[in-house]
Amino acid sequence: MGAEAVTHPGVLLVPFPAQGHITPMLRLARALAAHGVVATVAVPDFIHRRIASAGGGGAGVVALASIPSGIAEDAGGGSDTTPEFGAIVHAMEDHMPPHLERMLTSPRRPVACVVVDVLASWAVPVAARCGVPAAGFWPAMLASYRVVAAIPELIERGLISESGTPISSSESSDDGDEQDGDHSVMRGLKMLPAQVELRAEELPWLIGDSATQRSRFDFWLQTLHRARGFRWVLVNSFPGESGCAAAADDVDVHRLAMQGPQVLPVGSALLPGSLSSAAAAERTKHQQQQQPCVGNNNGDKNSSMWRADSTCIGWLDAQRAGSVVYVSFGSWVGSIGPDKVRELALGLEATGRPFLWALKRDPSWRAGLPEGFAARVAAAGRGKVVDWAPQDDVLRHAAVGCYLTHCGWNSTLEAVRHGVPLLCYPVSGDQFINCAYMTGPWGIGLRLGAELRRDDVRGCIGRVMDGGGEGRRLREKVRALRERVVAAEARRAADRNVRSFVDEIRRDRPLLMQIYSVL
Repeated sequence: MGAEAVTHPGVLLVPFPAQGHITPMLRLARALAAHGVVATVAVPDFIHRRIASAGGGGAGVVALASIPSGIAEDAGGGSDTTPEFGAIVHAMEDHMPPHLERMLTSPRRPVACVVVDVLASWAVPVAARCGVPAAGFWPAMLASYRVVAAIPELIERGLISESGTPISSSESSDDGDEQDGDHSVMRGLKMLPAQVELRAEELPWLIGDSATQRSRFDFWLQTLHRARGFRWVLVNSFPGESGCAAAADDVDVHRLAMQGPQVLPVGSALLPGSLSSAAAAERTKHQQQQQPCVGNNNGDKNSSMWRADSTCIGWLDAQRAGSVVYVSFGSWVGSIGPDKVRELALGLEATGRPFLWALKRDPSWRAGLPEGFAARVAAAGRGKVVDWAPQDDVLRHAAVGCYLTHCGWNSTLEAVRHGVPLLCYPVSGDQFINCAYMTGPWGIGLRLGAELRRDDVRGCIGRVMDGGGEGRRLREKVRALRERVVAAEARRAADRNVRSFVDEIRRDRPLLMQIYSVL
């Protein structure tokens, strides 16, 4: 047993506590497990409870461990809502570190490396105190990592102030940046391809009022400072994501590696059905016997914090192929607002097309929904409104012909994997960057107007669902991108990056490997 244990280092993974971060972190853990790593994902206690209550915790190769957070069960207004960002930051910075430190220093649970979600940088100084190397994990596309890492350049060029707010003076267009109405479109920056248009007011930290934006910017500055300690950053993306030649992206990755941590795209290895997933299944029995932390196992099927409505698939079965509009704005950001909810509802109804709308049963999310709307469209056989949908199963269904999305990265990858064209309405964070690629170099989606008027909703859905012309072009583009992301070569390349990372852990921690040999 000793010789066998030497080849199985323990890795603790620490995600940021949001669905869009936990799902890819669990998939990364399974990819690591496929290469002989004993992987444990440590989540705050309120996340652990939600996953368990939603039906998670089936047999699998990854342990799910709980860290006390100090956040009450009903924080944020109920079990289905997300705690305020400030409450999460307070928990991560002030309450969770000593509990993580005890996990890392336990002699019964030796850890060779901590993989830290870049947004959960609170774990970096804890790992340093414990003498455990830390790697970063960026759960989004590499482009959004570039934008955040370019904060010093944005300040230097006068595009943003020292507090992160956009500078909308004529000076901001002196170096190749162009004015688009009242908005400064950032061009000529090394962080993005020339064909990607991103406005200064769409930067990831510009969420909420001025005070909230400042606190978010301070959070990012602290995150950047801590990220300097990473030797590696694993990115949930794929080579060639810019839409240019893959070789150009490889040069960019090498340049980033020379300036800081080594950047390893691993996104294709995290997709369900990947090479890593298949290999991990063969190690299930051994991994279950070698868990370094106490926690529930979590299978590949259910890492959701919300219980999905199981009637969605049966409803889709009754629809014609390619006829359904699927609508979801994710789970993290708040409501788009009552006026926009109303316009979206009436626009969907005006199309005359069947639609499936995943809309959280929360007063703030459903405010603005016309009286009796859900019952009316259901009775007419035209629509179905649910609290939460089994999204991956929905997007793979033949009836779905369009996805109206907030452009979250996980949702984007799922749509690409299943070849579904997109109608884009980004709300906050990295969603604007994702949208700029989807409607720009990738050409897989159209963007709705910011005001979200019912006529715009109806018209854009018609364009995406059109059997020829623009609709056909979008479908061809998404199928082409799908081949780049899910093709066997892309999966093998990502799997090689995962294996390279695991090999480096083994080389760097020989003493710890000797500890495993005597367990």
